Amino acid sequence: MVKKIIFSLLFASLFLNSAFAQYDLDHFYLRGRQALIDGKYSQAIENFNILSRLDSTLYESYFFRGIAKYNLGDFVGAQMDFDKTLKHNPIYTPAYHYRAITLSRIGKYDMALKDLEEAVDLRPSYTGLYFSRGVTYFLSQQFEKAIKDFDMFIRKEPKEGDAYLNRGASYLYLGDTVKALNDYNKAISLNRYDPEGYVRRSRIHAMKNQYEAAIEDLNTALRLDTANTYAYFNRAILKYESKDIQGALSDLDRVLKDEPGNALTLYNRALILAQVGDYVNALDDYDRVLSINPNNVLVYFNRAAVFMELGRYRDAMDDYSKAINLYPDFAKAYMNRSYAKSQLGQFNSSKQDYEIAQKKIREYKAKTSDSTGYEAFADTTRKYDKLLALDAEFAKKDFDNELLQYRDVDIQLKPLYKFVVSESKNHEPALLTRRYDDAELDSFIKSSPISIRFASVKDVFVENGYNLREDVNKSLRTNRSSENLFAKALLEVESKQYNTAMVCYDEAISKSSDNLFYYINRGALQAEMIDFISSIENNVQVLTLDNTKTTKTRVQDQVTRNYDYTSALHDMTKAASIDPTFPYTYYNLGNLYCLSNDLPESISQYTKAIELFPYIGEAYYNRGLVLIYLKDREKGCIDLSKAGELGISDAYSVIKKYCKSEDPD
Repeated sequence: MVKKIIFSLLFASLFLNSAFAQYDLDHFYLRGRQALIDGKYSQAIENFNILSRLDSTLYESYFFRGIAKYNLGDFVGAQMDFDKTLKHNPIYTPAYHYRAITLSRIGKYDMALKDLEEAVDLRPSYTGLYFSRGVTYFLSQQFEKAIKDFDMFIRKEPKEGDAYLNRGASYLYLGDTVKALNDYNKAISLNRYDPEGYVRRSRIHAMKNQYEAAIEDLNTALRLDTANTYAYFNRAILKYESKDIQGALSDLDRVLKDEPGNALTLYNRALILAQVGDYVNALDDYDRVLSINPNNVLVYFNRAAVFMELGRYRDAMDDYSKAINLYPDFAKAYMNRSYAKSQLGQFNSSKQDYEIAQKKIREYKAKTSDSTGYEAFADTTRKYDKLLALDAEFAKKDFDNELLQYRDVDIQLKPLYKFVVSESKNHEPALLTRRYDDAELDSFIKSSPISIRFASVKDVFVENGYNLREDVNKSLRTNRSSENLFAKALLEVESKQYNTAMVCYDEAISKSSDNLFYYINRGALQAEMIDFISSIENNVQVLTLDNTKTTKTRVQDQVTRNYDYTSALHDMTKAASIDPTFPYTYYNLGNLYCLSNDLPESISQYTKAIELFPYIGEAYYNRGLVLIYLKDREKGCIDLSKAGELGISDAYSVIKKYCKSEDPD
């Protein structure tokens, strides 16, 4: 589809601009065109670069260079080129269209829709615009509007199967399974050799508990595409529900043959193996999941159950303890650990765990929450050993919410800068090879009633944390100063008592509303709480426009669950307004925008941090990762090199993987 679009655009514009009458311009234009057709996008960019230098007013050179950048994944660069195109020719409809597609890829749906509106006004008869706008409406969860645009497209292109698949997905998300099924049936009738229609239809059959029909559709899809791991995974779930345990295991094995690092599949296989008594292999799968995602509370909880079955009560107790450390309100983990301790003869400790569990259950029942967040882990009626359905993007190798872990499990963003409890009063802030010289920061650290430091760290363990907590609590009984409240919040975060910490931060800010450091840490805590929730809610769909079908992209049946970092962003923005010269606030904003999938803005914030203090190695590292994620490898590798120079040793392993010389086109 991309090549067909490029062909039509290239030949259409070849005769539109008289400037191409000159031989040199025509020569480079033709070379760029051929490179685009051949998929040699770097060569295309080189030729269009020459064109733009020879004549900076040639809007076609920017437009086609934007297409090349888009196909390389450089969406920011593509958007900039489409901007330039429209600057020189503000009524060039294809530029609005392609810029809208690019904006959709980076999650800027409002801007994309604005461009599509402009394009429709310019060329209302261009049916492809309605398809693209329908996809954008779907991605922005405006399903009724998406359906209207797909209706418009279908009226003019009634034999385009993808449009029915997309409209069916919109109906399904609105809960209209009848219309969704009709659209999927229509898509199948138009193209019986496309496996996607059968995969989609199987979902509706499964929702109605019609497992036999759902499995038959997936069988058909797999006959058409024997390497479709998505279909194998879904069929495994359906076979499991149909009590065909060996069939489910066989399909999961088939998935792992092609994707041995798919943690979601490993997790489900471990659950099934444990249920059939194959504990050794179940433990092996759980171990593999934990090597990918060491902070998944459900894995520890379920692996502990296997240890219990094997009579390995101490190992079970350790895993339940890890689950509790990851989430201290996990009532069922306390109850199970209580039993494990009783088997080990630790009766007093067992009783304490049981009492804690009962207290948390009472607190949970007293809440009016809908039990979708933290409180749900205090609900002992929930089952935590159910198979996780594949509502997540299947290419993800683990089910954690770190942005770049999806690309490679050992590559993660460096965490937010925040204040943490320090073992030593003299501990210097972890600012790598260059220390940020700031009198206000130094004064704040010195004024703290406990030893603290300012660093980019994820987890902190303080050996004497219990004693410190007692001292701070004692001080608070006589003096609820903002300093004491801040210290207590730090200690509560260290023990993962997030809600208590949040209350302390709120009170500290109410007493000292102009302290940027309080806002920084409260924002960091809010982000940490969201990250924890996202790491255990793994049934999330991520939708993108397909690289190979630029304007005829299929959307999936569910929409991405976007975790809302608005509160954290608000606190960091407030900190920046209090002191616009403090660089680490912008570094933190870079992370938060990255987690919010606003990658261009994250790059902008990292750049601000570096401009204010050019020795923040983490800022170069994270900006480099984001640039590489956007396929802007050259700039990303330069940043990673600088990060390594500033002491971020992880940068070199990433450079080895992503900064090798590219093969010639």
